Amino acid sequence: MVRTPLTEEERVRGLALGRALQRARGTRSAAEVALRAGISLDTLRKIERGAIVTPAFFTVAALAEVLGLDLNDLVDELAAPVHLPERLAS
Repeated sequence: MVRTPLTEEERVRGLALGRALQRARGTRSAAEVALRAGISLDTLRKIERGAIVTPAFFTVAALAEVLGLDLNDLVDELAAPVHLPERLAS
């Protein structure tokens, strides 16, 4: 099966998700959060840096629970219009 390439908007939104999760993590270690969410440290790091831009719903839900994030608020934040950096907008 061939995956449809991601759009620049999807990539930017994935980066925004990663930043939101990283902000919510605060001073907690990535290893602690990953362990509590039941995911690998490598997966969390990839999500936070935007290498995994479309993580599985249950992965995001587990992270949100551990970080005390409301999924509805997270969706609202990420559904806001995406502002592409000038170098990507053309």
